[in-house]
Amino acid sequence: MAVSATSKDEKVSISGHEVVVQKEPRRRWVSYLWDSFDKSPEERWFLFKLDAALMTFASLGFFLKYLDQINIFSAFVSGMKEDLSLYGNQLNYMTSLWTVGYIIGQLPSNLILTRVRPRYWIPTMEVIWSVLTFLLSRATSAKHLYVLRFFIGLAESSFYPGITYILGSWYRKDELAKRSGIFFCSGILGASVSGYLAGGLYSLNGKGGYRGWQWLFIIDGCISLPIALAGYFFIPDVPEIAKPFYLTEAEVLLAQKRMKVEGRETRKPYTVAKIKRIVTSLRFWLIVFLYVCYSNSSIGVVPVFALFLKASKNPKYTVKQINNYPTITNAVALVTTLIWTWSSDTVFKGRRWPVIIIAGFINIFAAVILAVWKVSDRLKWMSFILAGSSAGLSAIILTWAQELTAGDNEERAIVVASANLLGAAVQAWLSLIIWQQVDAPRYHKGFVTLPFLTAAFMITALVLRQFYQNRNVKQ
Repeated sequence: MAVSATSKDEKVSISGHEVVVQKEPRRRWVSYLWDSFDKSPEERWFLFKLDAALMTFASLGFFLKYLDQINIFSAFVSGMKEDLSLYGNQLNYMTSLWTVGYIIGQLPSNLILTRVRPRYWIPTMEVIWSVLTFLLSRATSAKHLYVLRFFIGLAESSFYPGITYILGSWYRKDELAKRSGIFFCSGILGASVSGYLAGGLYSLNGKGGYRGWQWLFIIDGCISLPIALAGYFFIPDVPEIAKPFYLTEAEVLLAQKRMKVEGRETRKPYTVAKIKRIVTSLRFWLIVFLYVCYSNSSIGVVPVFALFLKASKNPKYTVKQINNYPTITNAVALVTTLIWTWSSDTVFKGRRWPVIIIAGFINIFAAVILAVWKVSDRLKWMSFILAGSSAGLSAIILTWAQELTAGDNEERAIVVASANLLGAAVQAWLSLIIWQQVDAPRYHKGFVTLPFLTAAFMITALVLRQFYQNRNVKQ
């Protein structure tokens, strides 16, 4: 069906066909299944190629990033604690040092991405963390683990905010949340596979002179390195400098027109005045506060479900069960992430705040039960599992952040990185207070804190919605 152009639309010629990029895309029922079904054949083919390259690499990379991030928890409950005599708060320190590295690297990394080609920067960081993961298998003391975890966090800091920024440079409003959700789900799968991998590799205990937990780090490194190298070929940079082998010049022009229609600005030089304007704006701090509260409102900061199972005496769980059962929470996180992102793009017509409120209520319900604690084990299991339902809000919040800052490329990069790094910064010290290893599995301080943080991000979402609605900004 031919599409007539309005004064707000953009046109581009591909293979002799005029393609109209609509300011307000048509919506038919098929767009509820997948957005490109409602677009022209040329734009649909462009999106297919972009998805096949960028989304495949991003998803595999985040899967492995999460696998390499979370494997320390799986190793800890699979023999590393006993082998290296980690009976104090060493796990907290390892987690916090990883977080410190993650904090330090995020903002500089995203600033670098606005100046250099992302296809070189992000894969290089992934190669570094893959090599460091190999080295974890050779650690013989807590000090070795502290140093390695810090530098792994530093290298991994580039990936999530960096890919989030790149996705926001290529996809339109009716496309972005779904892709961000799929991208985020790959990390959830990484967390799930880490548990199963640890449980399976425990059978290799003693093979080749390595313990089962050491094999976990070796296998993780072997999986990560090839994907890192593939990134040099498949990351398409951003539209204004893109020259990927799989897109034609006309398709790159189409990408540029699509971002113009969305109001997404191209890269501009940094100035002191610009940075000051960004970091002193009310919008910046509302988005950051929303994300900080969200990112610290989850039980995923420490492996509370696994430690609850490990502490159980009746019944007594095996190492394999301790690693496998918590992946049920990850399954719930995966399914709800897709529900939140799809419904936000379709049912709620691009509005992000409704799903934040819905997921927030579920999180409060689960946290209150765990705070009470003196309930049946069935209720505890239900709460541990339901806690996964808020995980996917990261994709929703950062999608919303990119839409709110679409008019300034550098602000978009800074806001995404700042939200992530400040969320992690708060987590670094807060986890030492409310998620102390010696309090496991009860974690009363942690479970009591979660409902308040959840209520805070829900209220902030409503304030953001009202603030921009009053300024005639369509959400």
